[in-house]
Amino acid sequence: MIAVMQTNMGEIEDSTVRPKVTDAKGILKQNRQFLDYFWDIAKPEREIRLKAIEDLIEHLKQSEKPDELKYSLKRLVDGLSHTRDDARSGYSVALAQLLSVFEEISLKSTLDSVKEKHNLQRAKKKFIRNAAFGNFFGVLALSQSTRLHKEPQVMLECVKLLQSLSQYREHLRDLPRKTMVDILSETPKEVFEEVLLSALQSDLTSALNTPEQLELLLVAMQKFPSVLKPKKLKKLLGAAAVITKENMPKLVEVLKMAARSVKKDNILPPVALDLLQASLREDNFEMFWNEAIIKGMLSEMPGPTHYLGFRLLGASLPLLSVPQLEFVLSGDVMRYYGQHMLSAQLAYRFKFAPEMEKYVSEFMQGCADADKQLAVVLGFTQLTNQGYPVVPSSWKVLEHMDLCALQQYVKWLMEAFCKPQLEKCLDFSTRRQKGNQESEVESDSCVARFRKWIVPRLSFIVENHQIKKEEGLVMKMARFIFFHAFFDVKKPTPEIPETVQALSVPIDQQTRATISSAFYGLLQGLNSMAVLGDSPEAEKLNSRRILGVKADGSMWIYCVVQYATTLLNQSKHVQCVQTLSPEQRQGWDSMLESVEALRKKAKKSSSPEHTAFQYLFLLVGIQMFKAPDESLELLNDLRTCVEKAQAKKSKKKKEPHWVEVVVEILLSLLSQPSRLIRSVCKAVFSRICPHLTQEALSSILNVRDYGSDSSSDDEEDEDEDMGEGKEVDQNFRLDLMKVLQGQNALATEEDGSDEEELDDAAMMKLDGSLASLFLEHKKKIQAKKDEKDRLRKEKVLVRDFKIKVLDMVEMFLNKQGSSALVLGMVEPLLSVIENGMSSETSQQEQDFLRKAADIFRNRLCRAKYYCRETDGREAELHEMLERLIGRAQKLTDSSVSPYYFSAALYVLKVLRGVVSEQDSLRLMGKMDVERVTTCFKNALTSFLTKRKSPLTGAMFIDLFSRFPVLCVNLLDTAVENITAGVREHQQGQACLMVLRALQSKDVKNLMSDAQGTELHQKVVDQLAKSFEDVQCKNKMVREKIVKALELCQHLVRSVHTQEMPVNLELLQKVLESMNAEGSLQKPGQLEDMYWSVMKLFCILKPKMEKVKKVVEAEQTEETTKKNKKKKGFLPETKKRKNRKKPTVLEGKETPASTEGASGGEKKNKKKDKKRKQQGGEGEQTQNQPATKKAKTQPQQNKKKKKKGGQQEADGK
Repeated sequence: MIAVMQTNMGEIEDSTVRPKVTDAKGILKQNRQFLDYFWDIAKPEREIRLKAIEDLIEHLKQSEKPDELKYSLKRLVDGLSHTRDDARSGYSVALAQLLSVFEEISLKSTLDSVKEKHNLQRAKKKFIRNAAFGNFFGVLALSQSTRLHKEPQVMLECVKLLQSLSQYREHLRDLPRKTMVDILSETPKEVFEEVLLSALQSDLTSALNTPEQLELLLVAMQKFPSVLKPKKLKKLLGAAAVITKENMPKLVEVLKMAARSVKKDNILPPVALDLLQASLREDNFEMFWNEAIIKGMLSEMPGPTHYLGFRLLGASLPLLSVPQLEFVLSGDVMRYYGQHMLSAQLAYRFKFAPEMEKYVSEFMQGCADADKQLAVVLGFTQLTNQGYPVVPSSWKVLEHMDLCALQQYVKWLMEAFCKPQLEKCLDFSTRRQKGNQESEVESDSCVARFRKWIVPRLSFIVENHQIKKEEGLVMKMARFIFFHAFFDVKKPTPEIPETVQALSVPIDQQTRATISSAFYGLLQGLNSMAVLGDSPEAEKLNSRRILGVKADGSMWIYCVVQYATTLLNQSKHVQCVQTLSPEQRQGWDSMLESVEALRKKAKKSSSPEHTAFQYLFLLVGIQMFKAPDESLELLNDLRTCVEKAQAKKSKKKKEPHWVEVVVEILLSLLSQPSRLIRSVCKAVFSRICPHLTQEALSSILNVRDYGSDSSSDDEEDEDEDMGEGKEVDQNFRLDLMKVLQGQNALATEEDGSDEEELDDAAMMKLDGSLASLFLEHKKKIQAKKDEKDRLRKEKVLVRDFKIKVLDMVEMFLNKQGSSALVLGMVEPLLSVIENGMSSETSQQEQDFLRKAADIFRNRLCRAKYYCRETDGREAELHEMLERLIGRAQKLTDSSVSPYYFSAALYVLKVLRGVVSEQDSLRLMGKMDVERVTTCFKNALTSFLTKRKSPLTGAMFIDLFSRFPVLCVNLLDTAVENITAGVREHQQGQACLMVLRALQSKDVKNLMSDAQGTELHQKVVDQLAKSFEDVQCKNKMVREKIVKALELCQHLVRSVHTQEMPVNLELLQKVLESMNAEGSLQKPGQLEDMYWSVMKLFCILKPKMEKVKKVVEAEQTEETTKKNKKKKGFLPETKKRKNRKKPTVLEGKETPASTEGASGGEKKNKKKDKKRKQQGGEGEQTQNQPATKKAKTQPQQNKKKKKKGGQQEADGK
């Protein structure tokens, strides 16, 4: 086949050559460019279409050729009926632009050409759709040309054409009516009254029949109110207004039709919003809402009509006054919306809540009236299901709320919490709730549900930074939540505003717990809040990114603690829910004294030390209302730690840094198993991270050795216990023998008889001794069990403590990843991972190891920000690099070595630092390239020459890709080991490394042409050696050859494309010798790669002769048949041909038997199988009269036609 193609190509080349076409004037090129505009206009990409339209208009402006303009007009009109939607819209926009720019083109002639080209009367049935679209897009282009209102007669013809297109609704839907509405919106009053009104008379008269006609009327009424006066409307509709009781049934049907027409689009039909606006103009809004929406649309089953009501509710918000908003938001539409919200919680249900939230958000953004905003928010808040509001407590709509409206809303929420007026809420119950509840829901439970929603809503207002609020409002909400979480009112007092508003229903215990947890979440939000307000002090603090403080610099948590102190001192008026003991109250007062002392020190000299200690004391102190005993103990420990720290400062000449003291305190607190302490320590440590020192960080990292000796000793003790179990039993046996011998209860050889028995006193004494012995033995066993449990629990606590410390490490890396202290964390984290890999495999140990590995890999090695302060530490970093690489080579566990190698690459990145874009490949920062190259060269040599190495080829490939300079220096070592590798695996990895290096553009840029040529020649020579006398004896050898062939393919291709002076003859000969016996002609990965390489040497894989295979197959089939025949034969009486012949007796013929014989030849394989099964019967009937055989024949046919016929026959 290839030869035939080559001969054909030769004939073509030898044939006469056509004369070269000259285009001196550039006409062909110019026309080609002009025609390309129309091709681009029809393309699916919108940007290409718009660019082509712009270029076409510009070309026609500059050329000023009438023939091109005429051709463009004709081409665009023809394209209006294109089969593709994008092409039709492109041609329509282009035609509109053409008519807008070139006003000399007549709109009348253009419309006539559109009608003539896309004549619906002459079009064939299969082209009706395209012709309808052609007419429509032609009118659309005329309307978009901004010239249609200047020619009323053309406008009239366009309207009539659109009216005629309304009969093709299955193709155009409501597009003609929408275009008519657009034309009306741009039509002057005089033109409408004189020209269009008569043409639209029929549409306006039948406006209550379809949504399109009604929308046309409503737009005309809105655009031309002076023309369509009540008298005119009475002539058209029979009524002076649209919204009347007589018209309401027709309007409802029109709205239902509109709702179903947009079922798949999920949009609000324009006719519905126009009707709403008409009802507002005619002052019939309430009647329209009640009759058309509530009684009309909501009377249907849930579906499109309900969603139209919901969408109309959202779209009407900006159009209504405050009384109208209250009327709408307290009606049945909202109740149906609430029921939808509950029923739509299932995954497969349609959810309207996002659309409603969008409607309300747009209203809040565009509305400047605080009363309207408050009315809308209260309307959605009062939509409740058995007391619980349907909208979520964290509602982003509040982000656009005005400050005045927000203050009124917060005031309403607080009053509703104290005195819930659920009768004013729009409450509902679903069908399932009505069916499940035997009696009415208790009001107290509804009040509790309402309060559980109000408190998270207040917390959301405080915590959301997008909501504009003042410090006074925030403090008011924080005081309110804190008071009702932990205090009750005894007697109202004006000094405490929260006591003035009495509770109509007491707060139950479950609600109190919810409020308490909400308060501590609110406290976390206050501690991370930016400074509020626009004062200069606030801007100054925000520029320094100070969080959790007010504009005057005082912390929010301090203000809350001051308020708590005020409440504790007002014992006559308020009472704490959990009464504090005298010791706890004393601990609270001492905490306040410590905080005040620290505040005085901070005023004298502002230091982050004082702020950190304050924060620590306040956080622990405020927890006393939740866990007083634990907080008191924690405060005592904290005070002791601070006193010890102060004592160390006074004793030592060199005082420890305050951060070290705080870190020691945090570590001592973390050793206690408490979630409260863990959250407190996290919050404090996040604040002191920027001030951490090397000593403080070392104290954190030294925790990894905490408990390691004890755990190993515990394991040894357990092993000893397991081994000494038999010895323990032997000791107990000896003690038992002594007791028995002491009481003469054992028979010996010296005793002559076994018949002597002990008396009663001796037996009682023996029983007491045995009981005491067994009791002592039982106590020893229980003591050992208790000791094991204690050690196990201690081990769990130690591991939990280490996990908490890992959280601190992760937080430091996240916040201070570019600090120089990070370098001191590399080796400790590696030791944690290495020890974890070799330790036990409990679930807690695995979690700890997984967390440590994740922190090291993702937070340290792959972090976006890394250490860049290396001044004076170059020698230290190079020594660390050598230690890491050396340790990676000596590891016995290959799963740990990737972490050491990643750490080495991180150190390399730190040494290189940030380099400029110019010559960025060659600049290596402060890295000693020779020293680093030697280090990695030894590692690479170790990997390629040792049989067992923990290193992998992927590590060095990663090194090559990230540091091309080192790649160039290590390439020679990799090339040498293509043949010098200790095993086939190492040789294959060397090939893969060289391949990745040669594929790198950075490596090519770093090498000169001479160096590149020399390198390619070396690789060619090494590959030729590796392919000599190779035998694919196992899987490893085949994998190595595949990698070598991949390298060879890239190498040969590069030599050919770059025309390098590299000798490939030896390599080609060696490759040809590999297939000397034809062993590489079978399909497979190795064979395919081999022939893809040989193809580069212009040697193709020989084709297999399929014909010979067919012949061979046929021969094998014949031989198998012969062999089968030779194995045995049937006698003449049992051959198949004898059964087909009819049996003749005494000269009589049996036609039935002949029919059966002739029909048997035409039967399929299934019938043949059944005949074989009935072969025994045929042998028996062969010597019988033919009449019997003829009688049995139709019975067999009947059996074959029926399913299970054979089973029925057997049953009979």
